[in-house]
Amino acid sequence: MTVLVTGSRGRVASTLLGLLHTAGIKARAASKNPADLSPPDGIEAVRCDLADPADFAVALDGVDSVFLYAEASHIDAFVAQARAAGVEHVVLLSSSSVLAPDAAENPIASSHLAVERALAAAAADGAFEATLLRPGAFAANALQWASTIRSSRAVELPYPGSHGDPIHERDIAEVAFAALTEPRLRGSAPLLTGPESLDFTEQLAILAEVTGRPATAAAVTPAQWKESVAPFLPEPFADALLSYWGSHDGSPVPLTRTVEEVTGRPARTFAEWAADHADAFRP
Repeated sequence: MTVLVTGSRGRVASTLLGLLHTAGIKARAASKNPADLSPPDGIEAVRCDLADPADFAVALDGVDSVFLYAEASHIDAFVAQARAAGVEHVVLLSSSSVLAPDAAENPIASSHLAVERALAAAAADGAFEATLLRPGAFAANALQWASTIRSSRAVELPYPGSHGDPIHERDIAEVAFAALTEPRLRGSAPLLTGPESLDFTEQLAILAEVTGRPATAAAVTPAQWKESVAPFLPEPFADALLSYWGSHDGSPVPLTRTVEEVTGRPARTFAEWAADHADAFRP
C-alpha cells in the first residue's frame, strides 16, 4: 500500500507520516512547497498544491490511499484524477462544522461540506471508498494566543465563556492512521472530540498552570475583536466565528468517545496538549 498524505506541513499530516513510517507503510509526503518538508527517512516528498490540478497526476501515480485536506476549489478534478489513478480509499480531514444547519452558507463549514459531497458522490459511483473524519475544535487553535502570553498580556476575547472540545492533533492522526490501515472505519464519518468541554478561560488557566506563564482573558466587544483581526481575517470568517462562539457561550458542547473507541485509549486532555507545546508560550 502507498499512502499520499496531503498538507504534509500541517500538524495532523506530519504526525500521520510518522505513524505510517513507524508501521513500515509506504507513504508520500505532499505539499505545495515540498522543499520545505522534512519527512521521515525513506518517505518521498512531492508537490501537490490542492489548488493546482496540474499537480494531481504525478502526486497520485501509484497511490492506493489518500489522506486529504479539505480544499474545495478543484475537488472535482482531484476526484477524477484519483479515479483514473486507481485510488481505493480517501480519508478526508473534514470538520464537525458540516453538521450545523447553516453549513452550506457558513464560510468555515462550506468548503469542508463541498469536499465531503464530492467524495460521497464518487464513493456512491464506486470510484473509491471515502471516510470522513469530523473533528471539533483543534487544541492547536490555542497557539494563536502564544505571542500574547509570551509577552505577559491578556488575551482579548469577545466570548471568554464560550466552550469548545479541544482535541490533540495526535489523536486525530491516530484515528486517521486507523482509518487508512484497518477496514472497520471505511465509509464512515466519525465525529471526533477531545475528552473535555472547556471554555476559553478554562483553557487559559490550564496553559498558565502548565507553562508557568500568566494567561488571562480580557473581555472585548465583538466589534472590537473584529477590528483587531481585520488585517488578517476576512469579515465573513470573523462573523462566522463570532456566531459560533456566541452560540456556545456558557454552554458545554457534547463530547464523543470516538478516539478511545478507535485507538483503545482515552483522548488526550488539553493539559497534555499544553505540556507538549509549552515552549511555544514561553519567552
